[in-house]
Amino acid sequence: MRKLLTLTLMTTLLAGAAFAPAARAEYPERPVTFIVPWPPGDIEDQLTRVIAEEMTKETGVPAKVVNRPGGGAVEGATAVAQAEPDGYTIGSFVIDVPTMHIIRGNATYKRDTFEPIGIFLTYPFALVALKSAPYKTLSELADYAKHNPVKLAHFGYDLVPSMATFAAAKRLGFKFSADAAYEMVDCSTLKNGDADVMNTTMAVILACRDDINVLAAYTDQPLSVAPEAPLLSWEVPGLDITLWNGLFVPKGTPQEIKDKIAAIAKKAVQSDKAKEIAAPSGAGIYWMDAAHSAERIAKDYQKAEDILKEIQ
Repeated sequence: MRKLLTLTLMTTLLAGAAFAPAARAEYPERPVTFIVPWPPGDIEDQLTRVIAEEMTKETGVPAKVVNRPGGGAVEGATAVAQAEPDGYTIGSFVIDVPTMHIIRGNATYKRDTFEPIGIFLTYPFALVALKSAPYKTLSELADYAKHNPVKLAHFGYDLVPSMATFAAAKRLGFKFSADAAYEMVDCSTLKNGDADVMNTTMAVILACRDDINVLAAYTDQPLSVAPEAPLLSWEVPGLDITLWNGLFVPKGTPQEIKDKIAAIAKKAVQSDKAKEIAAPSGAGIYWMDAAHSAERIAKDYQKAEDILKEIQ
């Protein structure tokens, strides 16, 4: 009888094990891809590579950055939106991806398609011109542009900094004679005569910094590399925009995976290597957790809506 009971118990345990859900393997089991929706070289690309390197170091599993430029970041964001919510495809996105692109109706995704892991970068974004230009300030540019043609270069029509620039021009009473979007807005854009002024990040114009005059900084604090430059919000009260970059995953990604990505990213952006990359351009690096990032995105979404209404 005892043997029969023992055999029955073993059979029951084995049957239960067969139907029990398999334990989730530790993340990551296979290579992780970070998608940067811009060409290589800018500050978000460099810092995302530092995060990918830290993930490889921490987990022993390869992590790489893939650049997917196009559509003002929409192409890369779409690739992340279409990925499985498993933590193996992570987006490194600018402010425009969860705000202006959706508002403008250009996005292939919705407001709830992504979940933020965290924001880690404030861009050293600015409106700049050559020092040889006949204007040294935004107000001087406005006066000059009322009577002379001025061409603007930017990263895309449906991006927050571009819209803010158009809003600033409207408030100051002028229009650009022409404007054009480029995948990269750097030293050659001005030196080749493609534009007279441009809004871009200081990170991509370091090579010609001595030839550049910063008309306005699109930040909440003065740029460390151009402390004399006024903030856009000083020159045009109410346009208090700050441009950031953060990590995002598809909605539904397990919390423990998001937590692991966040821990690795936080460590990476606090590293000496990240600080060395950010320092020359004046970029702000930090770690803002998912909850505070979500609050910031909601506020910036409203700001983007207000800017768009103003220029329409």
